[in-house]
Amino acid sequence: MSTEVAAHAEFGAIRYAQCWEDADILVSALQPAGRVCVSIASAGDNAFALLAAGASRVVALDLNPAQLACVALRAAAYRHLQHPELLRLLGSRPAASSDDRAALYARCRPALTPEVAAFWDARPALIAAGIGSAGKFETYFRLFRSRVLPLVHGRARVSELLDTPRDPAGRRAFYARRWDTWRWRLLFRVFFSRRLMGALGRDPAFFHYVEGSVADRILARTRHALAELDPNTNPYLHWILRGTHGEALPYALREDNFARIRANLHRLEWHLCTVEDWLARPDAPPADAFNLSDIFEYMSADNTERILRAILARANPGARLAYWNMLVPRSRPDSLASRLHTLPELATELHAQDKAWFYSRFVVEEVAGSAP
Repeated sequence: MSTEVAAHAEFGAIRYAQCWEDADILVSALQPAGRVCVSIASAGDNAFALLAAGASRVVALDLNPAQLACVALRAAAYRHLQHPELLRLLGSRPAASSDDRAALYARCRPALTPEVAAFWDARPALIAAGIGSAGKFETYFRLFRSRVLPLVHGRARVSELLDTPRDPAGRRAFYARRWDTWRWRLLFRVFFSRRLMGALGRDPAFFHYVEGSVADRILARTRHALAELDPNTNPYLHWILRGTHGEALPYALREDNFARIRANLHRLEWHLCTVEDWLARPDAPPADAFNLSDIFEYMSADNTERILRAILARANPGARLAYWNMLVPRSRPDSLASRLHTLPELATELHAQDKAWFYSRFVVEEVAGSAP
């Protein structure tokens, strides 16, 4: 059994230079303190968030070596840089000088394997721009920020959105009167269409099971982010609209989590393999928590069930699973109802807080039995 998307999508370049999932709700769902966690690696942010939250072991998995190069460089940065320097290397904050990020990378480089060092040595422009902007998905957002957004809203209007504190009623009024123009809706639907997102952002294979309008569903969720959530404190919105996090940092980059991550780096490991391959290894330990990102988005319902069964075979009683649906509805099938319980109230509560707002649903499930 192998991950279905691996047969159709291309891997090798950095697809995501950041984790575009809200680790705050992930940590709340998985309760990782003292637990063995298996996590989709992506760029590593959520694996580092699980470390900060006290996981006893974090196993990060990916089938793209470029994503694991992102994890390795972040781990080296946590070990060898100070917190403000980490933020500058990533691009969360501006560089101190033209050669600042190159110098920060040079301090991290001795901690990298020769293969990872060669990967980053060949990409000095990505380092100079901030490694958090190095992925295809981040490039897609940069095009939106530089080419599309100025046709709708200028910098002053963006500042009004991101920098002005408002209560919920004030946010709804601002969105309706100042942001939600016909031009905003038109250009949003064009740029976030299935065709453009597949060509410029996500791999077209990721839309194989998607039905209906992609842009309309994302637009509805964007209204939620801008009008119901607080834009001032949303790191994902800040990056999309400004290209930096500023003061709004995601979980793994907050100063109060930095020392905990550095102290717990020995608990993190990463492997070039699929979730299924890891679970099939005889030395893989039983796990208590699974961050599955949105992997089922790219799979048939039958393959989703097969992977969930493989997880159940290696999960401790009381283990938690958390994952996102963006455009394809996937969750525990009825055939597994006796062994894997859904937690819909918790999932709905957390999804309402999700700062990475473009997902249509957050799923939390628990393996039958007492918690370990």
